[in-house]
Amino acid sequence: MCQVEEDYRDPPLLPDLPSVFNKCVKCKDASAAVVVRAGDPYCRACFKEYFIHKFRAMLGKNRVIFPGEKVLLAVSGGPSSSSMLRQVQEGLSQNAHKKLRFSPGVVYIDEGGAVGQSVQARLRTASELQAVFRATGFPFHMVPLEQVLDLPSSVVVAAVSPEPAASTYKAAVDRFMQSADTEHHIQTVLLPLRQHLLVHTARSEGYSKLMLGDSCSRLAVKLLAAISLGRGAQLAQDTGFSDSRYGDIVSVKPMRDYSAKEIAFYNHMFRVPSVTTPSLTSKMSDKASIQRLTESFISKLQADFPSTVSTIYRTSEKLQTACRPSSAADRMDTCLLCVCVLDTSVGNATAFQSTLISKYLSEPKAQVSPGAAAAARSGHNPVTPPCVEQSRSCGGEHCGTSACTAPAQLTLTTDLKNLLCYSCQLTVRDMSSVDRLPQYILSEAQRRTRRSQLREEISDFLLDDDEDDSRG
Repeated sequence: MCQVEEDYRDPPLLPDLPSVFNKCVKCKDASAAVVVRAGDPYCRACFKEYFIHKFRAMLGKNRVIFPGEKVLLAVSGGPSSSSMLRQVQEGLSQNAHKKLRFSPGVVYIDEGGAVGQSVQARLRTASELQAVFRATGFPFHMVPLEQVLDLPSSVVVAAVSPEPAASTYKAAVDRFMQSADTEHHIQTVLLPLRQHLLVHTARSEGYSKLMLGDSCSRLAVKLLAAISLGRGAQLAQDTGFSDSRYGDIVSVKPMRDYSAKEIAFYNHMFRVPSVTTPSLTSKMSDKASIQRLTESFISKLQADFPSTVSTIYRTSEKLQTACRPSSAADRMDTCLLCVCVLDTSVGNATAFQSTLISKYLSEPKAQVSPGAAAAARSGHNPVTPPCVEQSRSCGGEHCGTSACTAPAQLTLTTDLKNLLCYSCQLTVRDMSSVDRLPQYILSEAQRRTRRSQLREEISDFLLDDDEDDSRG
């Protein structure tokens, strides 16, 4: 029972906060040198062991990278990718415990041209990174972002890659052990183009895996920003450990368990070299873009609530896409930019279809015909002959029909829009002309459009899958 005259003036007891003056939580002997999380102070040696173990445990748990496989490390020079490079370098050393067994290479995408850097500044950055890469002894590739303009259209087509059996990994380990002498708006559009260039470099140089340096903090920002940009259907691929949307080239994210704080501590304590390069968001305000605003929001929230990033990250681990995976038979059903399965093939009574109809009816000076309205409700635009699309007569035999083969310029409202997922449609909708996109994307779009027109022409002679199975 409470007593009226009882004295409550004594201050409440505060819990002991973790401090670098405490003992290491692991060895219980040495003084702590760093506090990673509340209640987790580590000494210098134990923190290094903890950091290295987390990296190798991530690779070992997923078993995606096979012994002897060629892996291309995408290094931007930033803290996370530089730390990833150090982990691979130490994992391949002779005295490493549980030594890594793959053959690494390094690639750096020079984006200085996109941010307006001078030639001298780009050469200086490249020189610093070359010194870092040469010290590792790994083969490296310096690729300017401008090279994306010369890519083949096959880079946006998911190549056929056989699915390995469950026993394949163990067999690869056995073979490796037997051969002991084996030698070891722009901003949103820029991301898929950069990924296309990485995939093309990996294919050209004979690599089968692409290792990215996305940290837990970066993935938390990417997850919330992706939701704001309408990429809910693609979250599992964008934030998961492995991403096989390109078929023969699988992207992995071994740094996804590390927070930016852990990486910063490790790089500082063990002198991991990094080269800071400007990006499109450097020195920009918080409201410059959705990505920048999301990053600022999470960073400020993380300062007061240290579990913010980990909570968002753990949520991303549970995500699964409702879209069916792409296969060799339906390569036409992948987005032209992000190469994810299209999320626009949905039913009529959906929010997406309501958005399409509302947008179509609100367009200024729109001539809404019954056929066009029906096409909008079904989510498909009518096939427009190239000559009609250009408002002229090509004079050919099939002029005015969908079989017309006259070259046509793609438009955002017809051909290209049908080849993009919902998020990528939002990305390119403000573009005045699709001519600003690289030629390999436009070529692939025209190829898919012609195939769709041909399929429309012969649709009456094709058998449905259900009908074919019943006859078999």
